[in-house]
Amino acid sequence: MTNQHSSTSTAGDAGVVLHAQCTLQTLPVELLAEIFSELDLDSLVTVSCLSHRLRAVTADTSLNPWRRPILRNLHRCVYDKSLFHLSVHSTVPRQNWIEILTFASSRFLLFESTLPNLKSSEWEECFRRRFLPGWTKWKKDNSWREAFMKVLYRVWHRSRSSCTSDESWTKYIVINRNGSVNELEAASRRFNPLAIFHEMKLQNNLAHLPTQIRVVLQLVDIRILALGVVNRPRTHLTVNRNARAFLYPPGLEPLGTSVDGGLTSTSHQNASDSRTSVSMHSNTAYLRLSRPMPSHAHSNYPMYTPGGGDQRWHPDAMLEEGMQWVGGLMVTVQLRPPPDPHWSTPHGVQGFELFGGVDHAQFASFTWQDFLAIAPWMEERITKCIYGQGLGIH
Repeated sequence: MTNQHSSTSTAGDAGVVLHAQCTLQTLPVELLAEIFSELDLDSLVTVSCLSHRLRAVTADTSLNPWRRPILRNLHRCVYDKSLFHLSVHSTVPRQNWIEILTFASSRFLLFESTLPNLKSSEWEECFRRRFLPGWTKWKKDNSWREAFMKVLYRVWHRSRSSCTSDESWTKYIVINRNGSVNELEAASRRFNPLAIFHEMKLQNNLAHLPTQIRVVLQLVDIRILALGVVNRPRTHLTVNRNARAFLYPPGLEPLGTSVDGGLTSTSHQNASDSRTSVSMHSNTAYLRLSRPMPSHAHSNYPMYTPGGGDQRWHPDAMLEEGMQWVGGLMVTVQLRPPPDPHWSTPHGVQGFELFGGVDHAQFASFTWQDFLAIAPWMEERITKCIYGQGLGIH
């Protein structure tokens, strides 16, 4: 295929004719890789087999035209046929499989795809990107590949059944208003965050106030939920300042919100620009979470992620003037069920809808280690971590 362009320019009596000829053989490899990255996976597999030069371009790890088509598949959760057995193609750089193993659905990885041979360090990276750090307890003496596949199967199995044989006790975190944190546990077979938090409200004389539920963060397999109470307190002694700092990191509040809950044009730009290093509204540095990796809807966490999936600053989630978080804040992990259109609302899954039709067994442990992994800015704000009930006074 040849695209020929001719141009003529005259200087005095001299006529100069310039001929430019452009083919796939003369295009820079960077431009070829950019073009190929816009193809779907099926077409890209075909292109990689057309000639030695095109094969070399598609196999180059620094150019890696496979990354964008793969990410488009993962974000849509609708997979091209080529993705199911992509590992058999030697032209696909192996680094792409770290992202596939991090973001692809558990069913796809367990039962539908052909997995590649990766190094132990690469399997470890996949594990730490996909799962909470507290889940490394399942590794024991196993290889990282075996640990990854076992935990993935546990997540898939427990999100579809009431089985709790692998985890008899479910841990959760309570952020107290005095600055401390309790790591508590309850029997997995009857674990019910709403019932546990209602008991907390009774103990703190807050049972007359409705329970507020917030989605703090979504990973591929789980969502981290916070249960708390808001009120107009008569005294500052009942206010839980760390609850707000955990849900809304200081300095990251958008400058303004539109009617539909999205950021205004100015604050939208600021949130987009600040997603990799420093908040635009304070001197505090916030790094984008990478271990574990948030889902696409929270990809900029702890900064705001445009697109409607990050509901932390939605008008329905923001507090009215004078309202404060009071009492303790409970933080737990819910295993994300298979996508169900009946769960969705115009602004995503919110409030008590998060618990609609969900079995008690579909929750997993959330530890102090996990808490610091997703909210490292809280370490300097928490006065002490107490394992079990009590105030930590000996």
